[in-house]
Amino acid sequence: MSGTTKKETLQENTALQASDQTKLSHSERFTNKVMQEFSGNIVGGLQITDFQRQLIQGYFIGIDRALKIAEESRVAKNDSNRDHKYDVTLACTWDNVNLTDLALDVVHYARMGLDMMQDNHLYPVPFRNKKTDKYDVTLMPGYNGIQYIAEKYAVETPMDTIIELVYSTDIFKPIKKCKDNIIESYEFTIVNPFDRGEVVGGFGYIKYDDPTKNKLILMKLSDILKRKPKYAAAEFWGGKAKRWENGKQVEVELEGWFDEMCLKTLKREVYSSKHIPRDPKKIDDNYQYMRMREAQIAEMEAQTEIYEHANAITIDVQGQEAPPALPRPNGGGLEQIGLDMDAGTVGAPDF
Repeated sequence: MSGTTKKETLQENTALQASDQTKLSHSERFTNKVMQEFSGNIVGGLQITDFQRQLIQGYFIGIDRALKIAEESRVAKNDSNRDHKYDVTLACTWDNVNLTDLALDVVHYARMGLDMMQDNHLYPVPFRNKKTDKYDVTLMPGYNGIQYIAEKYAVETPMDTIIELVYSTDIFKPIKKCKDNIIESYEFTIVNPFDRGEVVGGFGYIKYDDPTKNKLILMKLSDILKRKPKYAAAEFWGGKAKRWENGKQVEVELEGWFDEMCLKTLKREVYSSKHIPRDPKKIDDNYQYMRMREAQIAEMEAQTEIYEHANAITIDVQGQEAPPALPRPNGGGLEQIGLDMDAGTVGAPDF
């Protein structure tokens, strides 16, 4: 028998546990943190289904990819800076992520059933929080995620939803409900499918089992453009953008993905609670939490607009040379890392 005391044995075990914790992979740390949030936020202890566990694994994969892309963007921006005092020195890695808030987000979105591995369901956007010197990873539903939420919490789930852009050569005739017509409908003909002209608007048609409840939603192009962010990225909406070539700033015209951005805006409108009312009996803590986070995201977007799009660090999805980062006003705040607010997925437009 050695002369080791119980106190010394306890200290050794504690040290070993601490050592094991430091050896955990980022995936294990992420999962453990999420499990803690599940335990702390559900009455009666830990309750997690196999499906939710699968979603969490998908969240880690998606966030890990977003962080790597954002880190590549950060390094590229720093390398192109003429004055390196404006470099972003905080690496966009798991070691610098605010895991506490992220884990709480993951809990609520996993319980809602949003799947980051599905196209445009849910995507992560890293923000550098200069007040905490950490990265806040915000989870944003894409338009397929918005559709999923709308149908899950709807007073009555639609039988089908048709959403289309209308072009200048198309023939579109709305048939609105009136005293002589109890079913709202439309007529739509594409005259020239390979050269449809310019976008003039769009419509959404929500169909129910009872056709008298069908709803036609119309949006003029001007209505769509009202929802375009003030400092929208030309990479997505098209237009003029500034690029650095041979040490000089030049202005270039980008084609962008205007049609896809219009369609995305139209889908968000059609699937909103204004057109597909939510059932108060279905509203749960997860939905309320999501609405709170949406308000916070809107505040982040507003702050990004105040600093102007030129000051945001974004992924250059078209592969052009990244411009130097510009200095921000004093006082810190949230700095967007990874992609433009108009992008639906990390490194690609939302379509």
